[in-house]
Amino acid sequence: MSKVIIVTGAANSIGRNTCKKLAQAGHTVYVSMRETGGYDEHGIREAGTNGNVDLRSLEFDVSSEASVNGAIDTIVAENSRLDVVVHNARQVIYGPAEALTPEQLADLYDTNVLGAQRLNRAALPQLRKQGHGLLIWVSSSCARGCSVPFLGAYASSKAALDALALSYAGELARWGIETTIVVPSALGASHYIRSGRPQDTVRAEEYADGPTADLSEIALSGLAQLSGQDRMPQDVAHTIADVVDMPFGQRPLRVHFGPDDDGAAAVDAVAESVRAELLRRIGLEDILKPTIIG
Repeated sequence: MSKVIIVTGAANSIGRNTCKKLAQAGHTVYVSMRETGGYDEHGIREAGTNGNVDLRSLEFDVSSEASVNGAIDTIVAENSRLDVVVHNARQVIYGPAEALTPEQLADLYDTNVLGAQRLNRAALPQLRKQGHGLLIWVSSSCARGCSVPFLGAYASSKAALDALALSYAGELARWGIETTIVVPSALGASHYIRSGRPQDTVRAEEYADGPTADLSEIALSGLAQLSGQDRMPQDVAHTIADVVDMPFGQRPLRVHFGPDDDGAAAVDAVAESVRAELLRRIGLEDILKPTIIG
């Protein structure tokens, strides 16, 4: 069955491929024009005019509550429903945590965490009203795995997103709303080389010239040997599309993609077991699975 879907983070490779994959699968997919403008707006527009897909550009900014609210209102007005929200917006910063200004760290969290919260607050009233829906959160293995030096800020933001997603999973289960957390494995070293950098360059240089001078070279070299090359974003997109097409009640809470080089899948397996046991002990076992409404 065709679904109405909104995807954030279309400016990154996973988001771009996810939008196209979902549209090719027959779904109606909304993507932010603000995000597409920076990388492939023509490609999105061209795909959206293809008679075989329904990929729609919509001007909204996840950093603005008013903008997100307006976007959801438009989607519901055009379709009378919203079925799936894909939280994929992200910003990556590589460098010593101390060298990030408080304002830069706040901006990182605004993109990676608060944007998802704004979108949920706008979309969930409609999903709860319907009695069904799906939230897909694109996390990262560094949220639970062994984060390497200079990725602490990014890893902490993804850990926050992961914790928020788990809380929502329990709070929304009785409303008939499912949650899936997609966890791509560690990306190749080139991914971090191309990422943002701390704004306090003086502090960053102190780390580059001090006893930590070789940390980055060793870490990136090790990552390159582990991962070989960047994971194929289209494969992650395929995984997301598969989750969307699964029947209600059969969607997994968490899907790990790629080798477990940093141990995230092993840690998550233990954590999920402990979480399930705690919910059983306190009498909330039913929220481990979504409830069919109506």
